[in-house]
Amino acid sequence: MARPAQTKSSPAASQPSQKSARRRALFSFERISQPLATRRVFIARMAWSILVWFGIMLFGLAVGISGYAITEGMGFVDAYLNAAMILSGMGPVSELHSTAGKVFAGTYAIFSGLVIVIATGVVLAPIIHHVLHVFHVDTDDKN
Repeated sequence: MARPAQTKSSPAASQPSQKSARRRALFSFERISQPLATRRVFIARMAWSILVWFGIMLFGLAVGISGYAITEGMGFVDAYLNAAMILSGMGPVSELHSTAGKVFAGTYAIFSGLVIVIATGVVLAPIIHHVLHVFHVDTDDKN
């Protein structure tokens, strides 16, 4: 089978679009050989990280609310209160009556611990990277 002839693309087609470059700057960190990100890029990364953190927390809260509602038959407000308290590390508010509710609460507590660690890592990653990158930026000495 013959291979199709490769055509050269125009220089304009090979250049990434400005929107694509901005998106790449938001989702990936600069390498050690690249200059430090601008303040605007850093703020955009932090905003994105906080948005991802918020999404992770909402997901964790939704798991807890639905779990308490299903296993303990709690209303929305009570399920929210218990889920929020466990997700924040404070512990359950209401006494649990069913075995399923107790098993869920224990499992949800373990899940919540992991959610907190992951969400904190997402928010701290741009800050830690920025600080470490500052230490490795090559500057011109004018001696």
